[in-house]
Amino acid sequence: MFENKKILVCGMARSGQAAAILLREMGAIVTVTDTKADITFDADFTRIEKRLGENPEDFVENFDIIVISPGISVYAPFVKKAQALNIPVWGEAELAYRLCPCNMVAITGTNGKTTVTTLVGEIMKKHNPSTIVAGNIGVPLTSLVNTLTPQALVVAEISSFQLETIAAFRPKISAILNMTEDHLDRHLTMENYIAAKSKIFENQRQIDKCVLNCDNSITKVLKPSCDVVYFSAKEELENGVFLREKWIIAKIKDSCGEELKILNIAETRVMPENALAATAISLLAGAPPELIAETLRDFKGVPHRLEYVTTIDNTDYYNDSKATNTDAAIKALESFDCPIVLIAGGYDKKTDFSPWVRQFVGKVTKLILIGETAEKIAVVCEAQNFSSYIYAKDLQEAVALARSHAKPQGIVLFSPACASFDMFKDFEHRGEVFKQIVQC
Repeated sequence: MFENKKILVCGMARSGQAAAILLREMGAIVTVTDTKADITFDADFTRIEKRLGENPEDFVENFDIIVISPGISVYAPFVKKAQALNIPVWGEAELAYRLCPCNMVAITGTNGKTTVTTLVGEIMKKHNPSTIVAGNIGVPLTSLVNTLTPQALVVAEISSFQLETIAAFRPKISAILNMTEDHLDRHLTMENYIAAKSKIFENQRQIDKCVLNCDNSITKVLKPSCDVVYFSAKEELENGVFLREKWIIAKIKDSCGEELKILNIAETRVMPENALAATAISLLAGAPPELIAETLRDFKGVPHRLEYVTTIDNTDYYNDSKATNTDAAIKALESFDCPIVLIAGGYDKKTDFSPWVRQFVGKVTKLILIGETAEKIAVVCEAQNFSSYIYAKDLQEAVALARSHAKPQGIVLFSPACASFDMFKDFEHRGEVFKQIVQC
């Protein structure tokens, strides 16, 4: 498929390096580029041309295909130039899909996608040991496609950045868990963001399945051309998965047929929305109800997502570094019924903080602000008549201040509501630093 094709791979993070190695193994003539001139390669790149620290706009016309990392905007001048020249511009997800020999479950959404992808992966691995979990969750799919057989199943987390560059991408089962304001620094408008997320079902056909959140005002009105199955924590559904008296109930036409009583939501630590979505996806993928219930009971959660760290002086510390937007941070606040000392702030994604700040009353006893958004959040707090906030110069000082303001039987919650790039490599780095500071 790619033999002797001249392919430029842009961005040398994990997914870019994996894509370059895969393409070289398939006989492509590969060139790699990155804005950084000094890159540490994780594999043998001696047979791959490197144009590091150069502007790809100067040479993009020399290639048959361009593969860009999720971190590169589709509005970048060199991308626009390639598109004007009718050169295909793909992301790593599109490349991996074209080489994937088995069915794929693709999961996206503003919040919860890593938890749901991990949970569905655990369920499906018990049902089909050939299941792999990959994508935006940390393992590039291109690094695994050569190991897959037609009997395998891919459960992939897919971001809006990856979906911007799909062309043929067509999962057997897609899911959009929710959509709220996020990444407007990249997508510019909410309409662009919705359009990018919606591309996950763009190529699906009637025989394929799409799982949508009936409780989210945006996903509820989407119109895929494939068969749609909804989930809801608020209402009973004719075709979907929902809560009835705290029980997860599945009633899916052309699948399980009869009404299934899966699990009482009190038996799992998984948030109801995520549990319902994972149940719907797993049932459609063929997992038996009892296996779904068993996995929901045993699931311990995902690092950096409301992760319990330790207890100090009768105060519990939680790491929710993955809360990179206000909707995720609101869900974190809703998870606790005790006094909260909240550490928040970070990189500015041009978000409206007002809905989040309105949740502080009666919950947050002290807000400790860090990062470049600290003053912006403080302005919103004043506008919402919330004055119980202070500033910290860094995370180390924030934790020390939180400890001094914490109340017995309360919690210290690190749920930033912002991205991490002003102070940290990524949300994982930020979460690990928080845990180290707390535990030292």
